[in-house]
Amino acid sequence: MTVENINVENAVQRVNDLIAQEKNLSPALKASLEVLLLLVTILTNRLGLTSKNSSKPPSSDPNRKKAPKEPGARKPGGQNGHIGTTLKPFPEPDLVKEIRVDRETLPPGNYQSTGYERRRIVDLDISLFVTEWRAEILEDENGKRFVAPFPEDVARPVQYGIGVKAHAVYMSQYQLIPYNRIEDHFQDQMGIPVSAGSIHNFNKDASERLEFFESWGKSRLAESALVHSDETGIHIDIDGVRRWLHSVSNDSFTCFYPHAKRGCEAMDEMGILPKFQRTLCHDHWKPYFHYGGLHALCNARHLRELERAVEQDNQQWAAQMIVLLKAMNKATHEAGGRLEETESEQFRKRYRDLLREAELECPAPDETAKKKKGKTARSKARNLLERLEIMRTKQ
Repeated sequence: MTVENINVENAVQRVNDLIAQEKNLSPALKASLEVLLLLVTILTNRLGLTSKNSSKPPSSDPNRKKAPKEPGARKPGGQNGHIGTTLKPFPEPDLVKEIRVDRETLPPGNYQSTGYERRRIVDLDISLFVTEWRAEILEDENGKRFVAPFPEDVARPVQYGIGVKAHAVYMSQYQLIPYNRIEDHFQDQMGIPVSAGSIHNFNKDASERLEFFESWGKSRLAESALVHSDETGIHIDIDGVRRWLHSVSNDSFTCFYPHAKRGCEAMDEMGILPKFQRTLCHDHWKPYFHYGGLHALCNARHLRELERAVEQDNQQWAAQMIVLLKAMNKATHEAGGRLEETESEQFRKRYRDLLREAELECPAPDETAKKKKGKTARSKARNLLERLEIMRTKQ
């Protein structure tokens, strides 16, 4: 990475070489310098990272602005042939209000009513609705009481109805509204004192009722021809432990699964990938290669990493790879998802040729000159290039 015309990686490497040559440094001082150099490398690598060249979310971009859209050829509004979605009358109104003609405003004459001109207002009535169940009590001549049984779901003297529960679960789980704001909604709009504990219980009850659907959805994912898998750290505290949120999805289903760990233990417990045998699309993280049959690697992530290599490491091969990957994607979409063999081979050749050029611009480190055991550290651009090379060998 270059900062104000200084190649940070080269500078750090030169200092490391000087430290290695210095024989009079104490072990403590040497270790301290190595830690400081590591921190410099980590912090400088974070400079300039945005959502476009890393996995950082757009909300973390400094002074982020929306990219202006280029003016299109079409005029604003509905286009010719567009099927509109005009609000249509509902079958039966809940309330009818009649407007009578003020006959005093009419000229003299005899008039008779011939009907009405109708207009309707579609509105929302948010209100408290209480249903009281009364179980009849009978007594025989000996004073023995017989009480009609309440429905199974009417178990308490006062309880929340299914409408309150479903509405709370929808707001919490689909709209992702915090518990305290859902409490405010019920109290302010309807005067219903629903607590955070009750909302938690509603969600728990809904989860238990959906166990069959969850199992069915997981089986559909495991039988898919293609699924996408990913994981990300989440800032929620479950039983005092921070979690990783794992996901597996196709075009119809998405399963999220929070777990304290990131790797295969969590994926096995999730119970989808161990049964999956087809094409798995992911971000090249090694544990994913334990699952599935074929592997498709996420080019959205590749594009972000290539963008970082261009901006921070000035890698020209990365800029050319961005253009090539976008061209391949465009051609594939225009061909309906599958290229002809001739065009496909042309793209493969351009890909292989570009990797050979990249080897000259971003070569591997000299393994013969290393002084420590293990693999010599690579730059981020080199690591990315080696991953793309693995893609080529698997084609």
